[in-house]
Amino acid sequence: MTRRKLREQIFKLLFRIEFNDISEMDEQCRLFFTVNDDSPSDKDEEYIRQKYEAVLDKLADIDAAINDRTKGWTTDRMSKVDLTIIRLGVYEILYDDDVPEGVAVNEAVELAKSFGQEESYSFVNGVLKNFIGQNG
Repeated sequence: MTRRKLREQIFKLLFRIEFNDISEMDEQCRLFFTVNDDSPSDKDEEYIRQKYEAVLDKLADIDAAINDRTKGWTTDRMSKVDLTIIRLGVYEILYDDDVPEGVAVNEAVELAKSFGQEESYSFVNGVLKNFIGQNG
């Protein structure tokens, strides 16, 4: 599976936290991989799980950072799709040394074009630009 496709799978799994209690997410993960049409390999499934869990582990910090760096917007006002994409992008920018900042932003914009509303890509790009050059 390509890195882009892996990122898309992580996004889809992360999106489930918007509709399920955190205590239900182990079951949601199991269901995600059971009914996943893309049938990731064992290696890809492990990568998706690890990154999903890493984002989840930092979720409070990520949301606080988003709220600190956006003017006129808070995480509770953002669309669930945009918020999930932004969370993944912020994680990659701040915590994932394997993903260059520009790639994180570009991939988030591409996810927004695929899954968001008409102007989502512009919003996602604007929010994530606030994080460039501010690792760690």
